[in-house]
Amino acid sequence: MTDFLIRQDHKKLEIKSKKNVIEFLSSQQTGRISSIDENGFPQIIPMNFVFINDVVYMHSHIKGEKLDNIRRNQKVGFEVDKSLEFLPSYFSDPTDASLADTLYISVVMKGNASIDLDKEEKTIALNGLMEKYQPEGGYEPIKPDMDVLKGVEVIKIVPESLRGKYKIGQNMDMKSRIELAKQILERNSPTAKETLGIMGFKITDDELKLIDDTPW
Repeated sequence: MTDFLIRQDHKKLEIKSKKNVIEFLSSQQTGRISSIDENGFPQIIPMNFVFINDVVYMHSHIKGEKLDNIRRNQKVGFEVDKSLEFLPSYFSDPTDASLADTLYISVVMKGNASIDLDKEEKTIALNGLMEKYQPEGGYEPIKPDMDVLKGVEVIKIVPESLRGKYKIGQNMDMKSRIELAKQILERNSPTAKETLGIMGFKITDDELKLIDDTPW
């Protein structure tokens, strides 16, 4: 019986292209910042974000625990992930539940956060957020002299390390990869077609065709 589970070869799971990392971050709506609270516990908060010039920007209320955490300790973590497809255990074995798996993309950072930004940088960050989340426009771009800057805080994260990982069947042999794609298509989950596209397959008349052997 063919084992469709992807072996944990971490080098093969790394996203080596900076362009792909940036495109992934730009396409995702939610990231998670982890800071250290006053008792030494990590606090994880989901946030809207934008990645500009190799740094992460997030907007925040002017008061809050995460801001207090950053003032005490600038070291933070930041994570963005996308779960592509759950692979049921029966894809590999009819009885062994331990063979269930997931296809995914993720980016994890460790870095230093700051909140004492000048008006010009806050303006760049806030306009970047608006362009990302409201690309259709319908608003007046923010300017450095606007009072709105006084009512919002901007968190900036400068990464010291940044790692991207993805698992889409890239280190399976081609026969097994195609068979896995067929099973995903047959199971027809809500994310199946998107996942198959990311894996490099095109669906034509409910048939699969591999159009990109190395999409990432």
